[in-house]
Amino acid sequence: MHIMEGFLPVKHAIGWSIAAAPFVGYGLHVINKRVKENPEQRMLLGVAAAFTFVLSALKLPSVTGSCSHPTGTGLGAVLFGPTAMAPIGAVVLLFQAILLAHGGLTTLGANIFSMAIVGPFAAAAIFRLAKSVKLAFGLSIFLAASLADLLTYITTSAQLALAFPDPTGGFTASFVKFSAVFAFTQMPLAIIEGLLTVVVMNSLLRFNARELQEMKVTAPETVRA
Repeated sequence: MHIMEGFLPVKHAIGWSIAAAPFVGYGLHVINKRVKENPEQRMLLGVAAAFTFVLSALKLPSVTGSCSHPTGTGLGAVLFGPTAMAPIGAVVLLFQAILLAHGGLTTLGANIFSMAIVGPFAAAAIFRLAKSVKLAFGLSIFLAASLADLLTYITTSAQLALAFPDPTGGFTASFVKFSAVFAFTQMPLAIIEGLLTVVVMNSLLRFNARELQEMKVTAPETVRA
């Protein structure tokens, strides 16, 4: 994600913005309702937003027109669900585009879709699946964060391949090229993000155990551990 300003054709930029808009709008509704019902969760919401901003601002050069970096959305998706991360990710990406020249305004919709929609939904689904098969809590968090990171970049590769299909191999050949180049930097970054997310979650378990149990992130036995 974080496709640079002006890199996507106009039709693609508009199309991804239209696709992302309903998720952002509904996510705002979810956050407002949750904060009204549980005002004590504002601190955790701030932690999730800050974690996303800091991690996704750390970038390494990758393919032309984009970059590799952690996403940070897995933590918030586990805590508040994937829909809440759409508006949070949108704000993070907007501030980064304006203040850090990281990403862009015309590509904001595409960047939101990959990092703040696909990534969080993947993280939430993987976390629930890991819990259902009774994997260790730390391993569940690691898999949710790291695999969501990778799926975000698979989405970005698909977005770029759709915009710039290979002259001979079309979308498939272009997708393989983009995803292959991303893999060199993104595989280790995904592992690092998974480990960092586990560290942060362990800290939250120490200081916000009751809130995590009430949010059904952890089971009672996890809190006691």
